[in-house]
Amino acid sequence: MSAGRLATFTVNGKTRYGAVTGKGVIDLSARHPEWPTLREVIEAGALRQLAEEANSCPADFALDAIAYDIPIPAPEKIICVGVNYPDRNEEYKDGQAAPSNPSLFIRFVSSFVGHGAALVRPPESPQLDYEGEIVIVIGKGGRRIAETDALGHIAALSLCNEGTIRDWVRHAKFNVTQGKNFDRTGSIGPWLVPFTDEAQIADIALTTRVNGEVRQQDRTGRMIFSFRKIINYISTFTTLVPGDIIVTGTPTGAGARFDPPVWLKPGDVIEVEADGIGVLRNGVIDEAAQ
Repeated sequence: MSAGRLATFTVNGKTRYGAVTGKGVIDLSARHPEWPTLREVIEAGALRQLAEEANSCPADFALDAIAYDIPIPAPEKIICVGVNYPDRNEEYKDGQAAPSNPSLFIRFVSSFVGHGAALVRPPESPQLDYEGEIVIVIGKGGRRIAETDALGHIAALSLCNEGTIRDWVRHAKFNVTQGKNFDRTGSIGPWLVPFTDEAQIADIALTTRVNGEVRQQDRTGRMIFSFRKIINYISTFTTLVPGDIIVTGTPTGAGARFDPPVWLKPGDVIEVEADGIGVLRNGVIDEAAQ
């Protein structure tokens, strides 16, 4: 493991942040009280500095002593991209070509848990589904950001299981908000990997497994809307700020597209993996079982 993996975690009842390494977890929050969370680290442009600093620090906690939280504890915005892979567009079987602009929706921070925590299936529906996605975290804010400049606004990368209650995304005519925002149905993590250059994300493999079986697999080079386009488009109507999270779309193969559909159930284990970022792993429990 590289010290470039910066996580937010809870240990001994206190939330901290630090570097996850093969030796253990380095508590960087104790060394930098001027930055209460990784969001402030990003605002200060210090993410890579902390990653490098961790290389010379001893581990403070064993890997099994911590519980992962989502990496940015209080982002101003979590914006998700809908259909963004060619085969995913074809799944809709509506005869329509890929759209000219990204489909977007908002998620609340309470709808996510960290790496290793269980996704929660609510009593209102058994239709809990998975969507493996790559996350970009904004480091440099801006409005109407040009595509040519867009990658300079990325601070870090992470992973998301954009868990969805499928029948609740059809409760109304025009939106998916309800089915995308049940508490603790998705996950983000395990950590942030500082962004360096375009090669880091240009054409990497993204894979989702359920109980070890590959369900989703594609490459970012095939995305309908590039990372550059996504940042450009979103920043046209809203000012992006440091710590904002953008979830960039999922490949084909979600459980809803099986015949019959295959929903997540208690005891399942979902893994989202991407080259150079890592593996985000979560189980599933029923809300009533907590």
